[in-house]
Amino acid sequence: MSDYVTFHDLADASVFITGGGSGIGAALTEGFLKQGANVAFIQRSDASQFVDDMARKHGRAPRFLRGDITDISALQQAIAQAKTTFGPVRILVNNAANDTRHTLAETTPDDWDSGQNINLRPHFFAAQAVAASMADTGGSIINFSSVSYLMGNAGYPGYVAAKAGVTGLTRALARELGPKGIRVNALLPGWVLTERQMELWADKDSLAAHLERQCLKEHLAPRDIVDATLFLASNASRMMTGQAMVVDGGVVVTG
Repeated sequence: MSDYVTFHDLADASVFITGGGSGIGAALTEGFLKQGANVAFIQRSDASQFVDDMARKHGRAPRFLRGDITDISALQQAIAQAKTTFGPVRILVNNAANDTRHTLAETTPDDWDSGQNINLRPHFFAAQAVAASMADTGGSIINFSSVSYLMGNAGYPGYVAAKAGVTGLTRALARELGPKGIRVNALLPGWVLTERQMELWADKDSLAAHLERQCLKEHLAPRDIVDATLFLASNASRMMTGQAMVVDGGVVVTG
């Protein structure tokens, strides 16, 4: 397996990632550390062992800020702590999400609100928290969406609606923040086989059916999302904003 692409301008950059200690988020944290960036992340579950592993492996540790991103004050406080440790956030990665399934018939108002509170609301308020300081030097905001809304996936409409909302938010923020030198893009992964996906949703038949729909006949892993994220964070994409980058192995192409 090849190593990550190197983006030299990411060295010493202050990066803040939501959900950066597990799944795709853990791969992102490691990817930025390998670029020489200073990474802080917020996560509800304990990530102390992951932090220790990163320190041993790379000689530098991310700053783990334990908290729940649905608590906006806790999210804002974590961003402030990251600024104190590493300086103003230059790169914000709104990664954390929860794809718990509720069908149309099953979804209660509480289910709906819970889904939006983790899959859309924190993206807005995290961007709000970093925008003022980013305006001084420029920056990049990367909002994780999903190909689920492009595909019109059934079975979890609240999640799909939130991810469509993330892309709409991305475009609106790109227009509003562009004059301040802040780029805002969305990244839309396909079905990435994290531990959670393997435990809850993936089985032999569903994996085979999904792979049949992909142009590239290989399942996505968390590290497959890293290079695209680094690209959007770096000056390599300096004139790219308001865009939705799909990394799905070619599912959207085939429908």
